Amino acid sequence: MGENIGKDGIDDSADSRKSTLKLQVAHSIKWNLVDKVLSQLLYAVTGIVLAREVSQYDFGLIGAILVFQAFASLFVDSGFSFALLQRKQPSKTDYSTVLWFNIGVAVAVYCVLYVLAPWIAEIYNGEERLIALSRVMFLTFIINATSIVQTNILMKSMEVKMVAVSNSLGLFAGSVIGIWMALEGYGAWALVAQSIMLASVRSVILWTTGHWWPSFVFSWSSLKSFMSVGIGVATSSFLNTLFQNIYSFFIGKQRGMVSLGYYTQADKWSKMGISSISQVLTSSFLPLLARYQDDKTQFAAVTAKTNRFTSYVLLPAIGMLIVMATPIFHSLFQTKWDDSIVLFQLLLLRGVFTVYSSLYNNYIIALGRSKLMVYTELLRDVAALIAIFITIPFMTIEMPDDYVYGLKIFVWGQVAASAVTWIATLVVAARISCRPWIQYIMDAVPYMAMTAVSMTVMWSLGLVIANSWILIFAELVAGAGLYMAMNAVGHSKIQSDAINYFLHRKSL
Repeated sequence: MGENIGKDGIDDSADSRKSTLKLQVAHSIKWNLVDKVLSQLLYAVTGIVLAREVSQYDFGLIGAILVFQAFASLFVDSGFSFALLQRKQPSKTDYSTVLWFNIGVAVAVYCVLYVLAPWIAEIYNGEERLIALSRVMFLTFIINATSIVQTNILMKSMEVKMVAVSNSLGLFAGSVIGIWMALEGYGAWALVAQSIMLASVRSVILWTTGHWWPSFVFSWSSLKSFMSVGIGVATSSFLNTLFQNIYSFFIGKQRGMVSLGYYTQADKWSKMGISSISQVLTSSFLPLLARYQDDKTQFAAVTAKTNRFTSYVLLPAIGMLIVMATPIFHSLFQTKWDDSIVLFQLLLLRGVFTVYSSLYNNYIIALGRSKLMVYTELLRDVAALIAIFITIPFMTIEMPDDYVYGLKIFVWGQVAASAVTWIATLVVAARISCRPWIQYIMDAVPYMAMTAVSMTVMWSLGLVIANSWILIFAELVAGAGLYMAMNAVGHSKIQSDAINYFLHRKSL
């Protein structure tokens, strides 16, 4: 099992410049992981309290608002942040232009949504609470627009320490206000306040600690130069957001706010892991990939190692979460959110395909071929619509002992659509990166096999351990320990490099 794992395809005798790049990537990965671990811990603590104190109906209200906020946020950035990352040496005019564009569009979109708030409430059976909630909640994407470029500059230089600090402090401040308001009985407003505080604190920290300030210039020629990549990414992001949120829309419309609350909770907790892994890989590897965009041999080598690193991290993390889902939910929420457990597991499975598709899209972006993503996203959305058409008649079905029976069928449609997208994106990425698609598959196979073995052992522990907290600890130790042991026996270069780096022995 160790043959493929131990060969990364990158010349170990690389010159000092390449060694520096490898160190920068390793440093970036480390701080991104620190960022995500701290952020998710804070997010988890807050989420536990809010899940206990806020009703399923109130979570459904916020879930309905998030559908529209997701689409509004797309117009704010329009794909230009990815275009800045893809460009080798953006100028100060480029950065300033994108910043003013983001802020201007954010204000314009907010004004439109402010006026449309009553219409949003009407969509969800005239729920008037949505009017005020949405008008305040939508302020977050204006605040976020002010920090997109600041974050981008740090990511571009692979100096992500302050990004981690700003995220953690923002989450801490949001957690304090959110928990206090939840305990005081403010319901859905606690969730809104948490989001506003997080975005505000994060933006303030990035501006006060950053070394970049914009010029009061706006260049149409600069903006147009980003159109090729920006429009492709924006279109892809729009279709991706449509795919991610169309299900919440139909659930809220067809099943009501309580069912949407169960789905929103499952979606939120599944995304904690999925989004973190995806964002770490995107922000860490895209700048490096862009630097090798003119060297096909090195680009193929970097994608090979990236694929293996992704599989090494992603597959066991998701596999273990799927197995531990029930004891985790019971430990944190007792039985209040039991109907979310199976939805959580299915969304984690969907997330595996989502992360791989995002990774392959990074290869496409790095090579300046972002328009190709539109075709794969269109295919995904067609598959999603077909899945919705097939499964939506079953969505309202309830069993005496299974309130979400119909929702499970509906979510399986998401899994199928994501799998179709993964296949399509794999084919495209393999073709333009000069590596056969079968090699992409083989990059993941060893880690998939080891994950399956670890999951089986973890599942067997659930047959003999009743206490949820003890079971979580036993499954985590057994699963992680066995997985790392198998990698060690297989002489995994990915694992040895990662361990050596975090022990400060050498770079990745």
